[in-house]
Amino acid sequence: MNTETGSLVLIPTPIGNLEDITARALRLLTEADLILCEDTRTSGVLLKHFGIQNQLQSYHKFNEHQQTQRLVDMIAAGKTIALISDAGTPGISDPGFLLARACAEAGLKLECLPGATAFVPALVTSGLPCDRFVFEGFLPQKKGRQTRMKELAAETRTLVFYESPYRIVKTLEELAVHCGADRQAAVSREISKKFEETRRGSLTELAAHFKKTTPKGEFVLVLAGAAPLR
Repeated sequence: MNTETGSLVLIPTPIGNLEDITARALRLLTEADLILCEDTRTSGVLLKHFGIQNQLQSYHKFNEHQQTQRLVDMIAAGKTIALISDAGTPGISDPGFLLARACAEAGLKLECLPGATAFVPALVTSGLPCDRFVFEGFLPQKKGRQTRMKELAAETRTLVFYESPYRIVKTLEELAVHCGADRQAAVSREISKKFEETRRGSLTELAAHFKKTTPKGEFVLVLAGAAPLR
């Protein structure tokens, strides 16, 4: 696909079940002049599954600053570039923001397809209010971690976090300190995969469960907001 005006298309890819990809996404992945991805091996498996043969190029957090201007120039010259991550929607805790911003600032065509992302199903199935929420992504691992938790403790909207299996217990315990042991939450893991699971309860109850049961998979933590001040 080479037109007078190129474009950047951000395309969500399945976070688990491969059937979650859309027909439009598959068409655009086939038609694009170039597909940017985090890991060519991971994305190569996806493309092979759907019989798509196209050029893949690595675009990840370690090279995105160096690559962005060259890619903007390619789009300005008429190329259509598709951007995908290993799983989910590019830009949501994955590379994508820098290139999207650069294209927007350059006045280039930019679009993002609707599709798979982990936090929406986790939020909707949490049983907690989802009409107003705050997506926090990953909490800081070291510097500023406790300060951020203290700030979020007073947030009245439902909070959504991504977390790894290696830190989920620590995060639950630390949030219990700042938000109260009885603050309600839900933890979803392996969304859209064979062993998908959601557990609900207080922060203390959830921490106790994952101390007994080894955490496995990718986690989304949904935390009830603080009670509004009267």
